[in-house]
Amino acid sequence: MAKNKKQSGTLKKLMRYIRKYTWLIMASLLFAAISAILTLYVPILTGRAIDCIVAAGQVDFQGIFSIIKTMLIVVCITAAAQWLMNVCNNRITYQIVRDMRMDAFAKIEILPLKYLDAHSYGELVSRVIADADQVADGLLMGFTQFFTGIITILGTLCFMVSIHYKIALVVICITPVSLFVASFIAKRTFTMFKRQSETRGEQTALVEEMVANQKVVQAFGREEQVLGRFDEINGRLQKYSLEATFFSSLTNPCTRFVNSLVYTGVGIFGAVSAVMGQISVGQLASFLSYANQYTKPFNEISGVVTELQNALACAGRILDLIEEEPQVPEDKDAAVLHDVRGNVTLEHVDFSYTKEQNLIKDFNLKVLPGQRIAIVGPTGCGKTTLINLLMRFYDVDGGAITVDCEDIRHITRGSLRTSYGMVLQETWLREGTILDNIKMGVSHATREDVIQAAKASHAHSFIKRLPKGYDTWITEDGGGLSQGQKQLLCIARVMLSLPPMLILDEATSSIDTRTELKIQNAFAKMMEGRTSFIVAHRLSTIKEADAILVMKDGHILEQGNHEELLRQNGFYAKLYNSQFTATQRMPEEKNYQ
Repeated sequence: MAKNKKQSGTLKKLMRYIRKYTWLIMASLLFAAISAILTLYVPILTGRAIDCIVAAGQVDFQGIFSIIKTMLIVVCITAAAQWLMNVCNNRITYQIVRDMRMDAFAKIEILPLKYLDAHSYGELVSRVIADADQVADGLLMGFTQFFTGIITILGTLCFMVSIHYKIALVVICITPVSLFVASFIAKRTFTMFKRQSETRGEQTALVEEMVANQKVVQAFGREEQVLGRFDEINGRLQKYSLEATFFSSLTNPCTRFVNSLVYTGVGIFGAVSAVMGQISVGQLASFLSYANQYTKPFNEISGVVTELQNALACAGRILDLIEEEPQVPEDKDAAVLHDVRGNVTLEHVDFSYTKEQNLIKDFNLKVLPGQRIAIVGPTGCGKTTLINLLMRFYDVDGGAITVDCEDIRHITRGSLRTSYGMVLQETWLREGTILDNIKMGVSHATREDVIQAAKASHAHSFIKRLPKGYDTWITEDGGGLSQGQKQLLCIARVMLSLPPMLILDEATSSIDTRTELKIQNAFAKMMEGRTSFIVAHRLSTIKEADAILVMKDGHILEQGNHEELLRQNGFYAKLYNSQFTATQRMPEEKNYQ
C-alpha cells in the first residue's frame, strides 16, 4: 500500500512538469491518432485488393492499381505524422528533464548546509545526472509508444467491430488477460528499479569520493579496502539490476503468449465465418492483420510500463531532492547592509548540529569595529562552527547575532556574506584562468587590480612562472598547483575585494614559513580598520590580536590579549607553551612563567 501511494504520489508530482507542455502533448496525440488510423486503414485497402482477385482470369487490375495509389498516399502521410509525433515527443521529454534538472540544481543552491553535510556529493550528482537520464528514457518511450499503442488498440477494435462484431467480441474477451499479466509484473518491478537507482547513486558517491581523494587512499594503502567496498556495492547493483531486468523481461513474452491466443481465436472464428459466407476472404485477411496489429501495442505498452517503473523510481529521487526543505527564507523586508562599520555582537547564542549533543551554549561576545579577534582552542571546541554562524551558513538555535545592531536573520544573506572576506584552510578554485579565479568576487576588477592583489598576497611571483601567467587555465580545484599556491590565490581573491570584515580560518596553514611572515604583514595592513576574526592553531600568528578567545566545549574559557593570557598561566598558556620549547620562546614570554 505504501509503495503504491509513493508511486502515485511521484506520478502526480511529475504531472506538474508535464502539464506545462499541454499543447505539445495535444499535437503529439493528434499526429499519433493520424498515424494510427491511417496505419489501420491499410489492412482495409489490402482486403479490398484481395477481393479484386476473384479467380484465374477474373482480376480487377484497374481497381487494384487504384487501391495501390491510395496506399502510397496513406503511407506517406503516415510517415510524416509519425515523424512529427516523434519531434513533439522529443521536445516534451527533454524539456521536462531540463526543467527537473534546473529545479534540482536551483534547490541545491538554497538547501541548508546541514543537508549537504549529511549527503554525499556523488549521490546528489547521481540524482541530477543519471536519474534524470533514466527519466528521459522512460518518458520518451512512454510518449512515443503509449499514445500510439492506446489509439491503435481503440482504432483496431472499431475497425474490427465494423467488419464483424462477433469476432471482435472474441478479441475483447481475451484482452483483460493480457492487461492482468502486464499489471501483475509491473507492480513487482517498481521496488526493484528503486533499489537499483539507490544503489547506483551509492556507487557514484563512492567513485566520486575515491577519485577526489586518490592521493590519500594511496598514501594510507587503502586500495584493497576501497576495492572491497566497491565490489560489495557493485555486487548489490548487479543483483538488483538482474532482478529488475528479469522480472521486467517476463512482461513481453507473457503478453505475447496471450496475444497468440487472440490471433488463434480470430483465425478460427474468422475461417468458420468465411466458410459460412458471413465475411469475404479479403475481410478475413484484414481481420487477421488487425488481430496482429491489435496485439502489438500490448507488447509495446508492457515494455513501456517496465521503463515507466524505472523512470518513476528515478523521478521520485529527483523530486525528493526538489521538495527538500530549503534554507529559512529571507524576510520580505530584510535589510541590506551598507557602509558596514563591523560592530558584531553575539548574545546568549545556543547552537548544536544535533539535538542530542549541545555544542555552543549561552555564548556571549561583543566585537567593536576594527578589532582583531583571534579564536583558539582544541579540535571540536566550536571555532569553525562560530564562523558558520557569523556567515549564517547555519542559524542559531537560541539567542541572536547582530551586525551593526541588526539581527543577521533580518539581513539579506547576500549583503551579509559580501560584507565578509573569507580565507579558509580548505581552498576552492574553479575551472578557468588564474585571472578569473582571483576576480571571482569582484567581476568588474581590471587586470591591473588583480595583479596588485596578487602582489600583496605574494602570489604574483609564482603566477608569472606559469606557462601563460594570469591567463593560465587551471582545472577544477586547481589541479597542477600546490596546496600553498592555491591558498595564495584565495588570499589574493580577498585582498582584491577588501570587504569591511574578515574571517581567516587557518588562512596560511599550507604556506611556507618565510612566505607566511610576508603574508602576515600584508594581512596586518589589510586588517587595519576592519573587524577581523582569526582562527589559528599556530598561536605565534595571533600575538598581535586585540583579543584572543580561548574556547573549549562551546564556551569562552579565557579572554584577553596575548600577554594577559600568558600572565594568567591558564589554558591558553598551556596551549602556547606546548608549541614552543623554552629555548624557542621570546625573552619577554619567559618572564610570564
